Amino acid sequence: FCRKSKGKPNGKKPAPEEKKLYLEPEYTKSRITDFEFKELVMLPREIDLNEWLASNTTTFFHHINLQYSTISEFCTGESCQTMAVCNTQYYWYDERGKKIKCTAPQYVDFVMSSVQKLVTDEDVFPTKYGKEFPNSFESLVKKICKYLFHVLAHIYSSHFKETLALELHGHLNTLYTHFILFIREFNLVDPKETTIMDDLTEVLCSSTGSSSNGSGNGSSNSAGAQNHVKER
Repeated sequence: FCRKSKGKPNGKKPAPEEKKLYLEPEYTKSRITDFEFKELVMLPREIDLNEWLASNTTTFFHHINLQYSTISEFCTGESCQTMAVCNTQYYWYDERGKKIKCTAPQYVDFVMSSVQKLVTDEDVFPTKYGKEFPNSFESLVKKICKYLFHVLAHIYSSHFKETLALELHGHLNTLYTHFILFIREFNLVDPKETTIMDDLTEVLCSSTGSSSNGSGNGSSNSAGAQNHVKER
């Protein structure tokens, strides 16, 4: 679903050396809870794996949808003419595999409506006792998580200032940390797909106290990767 091709920077990209606000230590320290998420994401012994994936994926979908809705009025066809995250642009592919260039709000709408359709489909996310999960269930969960990651990453890269102004960055950091540790625990998203936010992941998901180091390292590592725009 995600195809990459090199493209030219579109002039509206931030300068490569521009500081990422969301990596500032004063903001990365903000959380709404001190939960040990690594333990929280682990599969409980008595629960079926597919049940666990289904309930968590549905919950993340609702939380990420809610988080996006807080800044959706700032994410418009004018302000976000492409679905961009740092130096990468994402395209939507329809059911026939046709590539659609769309604005960020259109892309997020495609994501949310297609995920809503899946999580409410009894044949895909069964809720009735004794009903089997389809064979394709894990691959569908992987696809959902990949798209939800794109939405979270877009909020950070394009709307962190608004999130700060609304004082919701603690919620965003907590949600991101929980989500990343969950997709890592069950290998749901290819690490290449999440590389784009590695600097943030390193800071938020490493043990407390190493935030400032993570922030510095992340910034310098990512600087070299920003000399071209990737398209997906």
